[in-house]
Amino acid sequence: MSSPASIARHPIHPMLVVFPVGLWIFSFVCDLIHLLISPNPIWSDVAFYCIGGGIVGALLAAIPGFIDYLSITNARAKRIATFHLALNLAGVVLFAANFGLRYAGDRGASLPIILSAITLVGVGISGWLGGELVYVHHVGVEGESPTRENIRRVG
Repeated sequence: MSSPASIARHPIHPMLVVFPVGLWIFSFVCDLIHLLISPNPIWSDVAFYCIGGGIVGALLAAIPGFIDYLSITNARAKRIATFHLALNLAGVVLFAANFGLRYAGDRGASLPIILSAITLVGVGISGWLGGELVYVHHVGVEGESPTRENIRRVG
């Protein structure tokens, strides 16, 4: 099943999700640097802005992702996609709360860092489910689904 939200037959959602995920992971790295290596507040400031950018990026990636979600007809894939969607929404809400805590003055505090770690675990599980949708259920993939007959063996 090909993606209805695509450019030149390339799905848009996977092109965009790398930005929020990368920004959120880097925000956590900055928090760890601030906590363990350098007391310079620039690290918590960078983490703050990365979280904000990640929220914007996630909301932009959600648009084509939701368009793809609406096009899924396979019941098993739809259940996985629903869980993927719910985890992503929870991740955005938790990072928005995290952003709010930091905006209120908790930059460099333990609670936002713990919240980032927990949320990244959920986002990681969601990414795994996204991979399951693409590689197992062929959501957003154009052309034939691989079978034993049409997979070319290497070696």
